[in-house]
Amino acid sequence: MASLRIGKSAITVVRRSLFRPNVRTMAAGGGIPDHKDHVTGLEKKEYELMKAGNPDPFELQVKRVPAGTADKPVAVKSVFEKRIVGCICEEEQTFINWMWLHAGDAQRCDCGHWFQLQKTEGI
Repeated sequence: MASLRIGKSAITVVRRSLFRPNVRTMAAGGGIPDHKDHVTGLEKKEYELMKAGNPDPFELQVKRVPAGTADKPVAVKSVFEKRIVGCICEEEQTFINWMWLHAGDAQRCDCGHWFQLQKTEGI
C-alpha cells in the first residue's frame, strides 16, 4: 500500500513538472542579476567611479612620491582634519614609520621628508 502511494506521488510530481503553465524564471527573463545590479550607497559610487576610469577612487593605494621638502611638502588629501600617513624612509627599510598628519602647517617625518594635509570635499 505504501509503495502504491509513493508511486502515485512520483507520477504527480513528474506530471506537474512537464505540464505546468509557462513560468518565467530569472534565467528565462534575461539571466541571473549581476552584482552591479544590486549595489547601492557608497559602494555604488565607488563602482561608478571605477567604471569611469578611476581605479583608486578613495586614494587608498600606496603612492611613491619624491621626498617632500619644507618649501614643497608632499600633499596628502583628506576629508578629515587629520590622517595617518606611512613613510618608508629608506628604500630597503623593512618597516613603515607611521605618523598622524594634522591640518595646517607641513609636518616633518623623522627621516626628513615633509608632508602637508590638504582638505578636499567628499565624493
